[in-house]
Amino acid sequence: MARSLLFLLLLNAFGLLCESEAAMMGSMNVSYGNQQMEEYRQFLLANGVALTPPMGWNSWNHFQCNVDEHMVKSTADALVSTGLAAQGYRYVNIDDCWGEQERDSKGKMRANSTTFPSGIKALSDYVHSKGLKLGIYSDAGFRTCSKKMPGSLHHEEQDARTFAEWGIDYLKYDNCYHDGSKPHIRYAKMSSALLKVGRPILYSICEWGQEDPAKWAGQYGNAWRTTGDINDTWASMISNADQNNIWGRYAGPGRWNDPDMLEVGNGGMSLEEYRSHFSIWSLMKELQAPLLIGCDVRTASKGTLSILGNKEVIEVNQDPLGVQGRKIRSKAGLEIWAGPLSRKRMAVVLWNKSKSKAIISVRWREIGFLQRLHSLLGTCGLLYDIPEESSFNDQLRSMKPSPRHQGCNTLVDQGCGLGRHDRNACAIYDRDTECNGWDQRS
Repeated sequence: MARSLLFLLLLNAFGLLCESEAAMMGSMNVSYGNQQMEEYRQFLLANGVALTPPMGWNSWNHFQCNVDEHMVKSTADALVSTGLAAQGYRYVNIDDCWGEQERDSKGKMRANSTTFPSGIKALSDYVHSKGLKLGIYSDAGFRTCSKKMPGSLHHEEQDARTFAEWGIDYLKYDNCYHDGSKPHIRYAKMSSALLKVGRPILYSICEWGQEDPAKWAGQYGNAWRTTGDINDTWASMISNADQNNIWGRYAGPGRWNDPDMLEVGNGGMSLEEYRSHFSIWSLMKELQAPLLIGCDVRTASKGTLSILGNKEVIEVNQDPLGVQGRKIRSKAGLEIWAGPLSRKRMAVVLWNKSKSKAIISVRWREIGFLQRLHSLLGTCGLLYDIPEESSFNDQLRSMKPSPRHQGCNTLVDQGCGLGRHDRNACAIYDRDTECNGWDQRS
């Protein structure tokens, strides 16, 4: 039985201020005390870098060290042909193992002559010709985590110049095989080096959350890992989600918590579990995370592409307010998460982590509204389609209270209760507002 059950409600309070929105907006006043980095952040934001969480693809989760230029080019092609690029997935990020074992005679990093015979600059030109951006990987240590290529420790300025010359747009900077110095010292050096190259390069700090990077990494980078590596299991995914819950107030435009790359489509979880994975990464504002696809998009199934390409979920992830939500309630595997969006809207997720069917109810005050609402508009349907094996009406009978208007409930005053399936959600709307039905997708 599937365990990943998640529902989304998009609420519009028609101008009524949410307590949670006011509190969360106030929590964004995080001062890092680094004027140089703040100027760099404004430079990046002015160029559209990291204003919202970055979206793209990364090679590691699926390919690990089996990476080459043909695969990267064909992945760029697939992002375009599948329509994912048009949905916002624009970074094509090469992870570890792209380089030679040692630097050249001038101390420069160089592409592996066997797997990247044309070089990184030519690959960058190709990716840019598709309207996409190229990302690359290095390490704040002497070797990268694979041990197959040199790290950038003590070569920060040289490597930053090299990356800029190659046309790199994104740098993932890992944390292996270093000299024992504090991470904020090592990561600051690369940050300073990137400031000098005159090219907006999104800087992703991969420190694994060991020394609470949410508290300091915003001085230096645009995103930071707050967890260890994810793997393609339900337990790993929910662990990373829960670890991020405490760091939401440090995130916002230009600085994002990163619970690691997506595993959607790699085969270790069911489609329902992958929907929860993608939705939590997209919707929860402390997890308003970078959406980096980790599967082989060239061979991705229709189900995988439908999850990754869900327009409405992506729109919530990319909401310009950029303010975190939080876990409101958790009991016996039944959770309520909520976070504010722009235009005084709110995203509410009802997540059934248990192995059983369940009813989850939420009241307005619980998610931060100042008063009991009699005029509230929500989505007239969930962002995922109805299960093929169940009829529409049969599925709705599992909901409480009874449905009205073929798939919508009149749920004013008390809140909302709904059944377990992640392709079924209630809609909240004004008593006198006609419901337009459910959003059914093929």
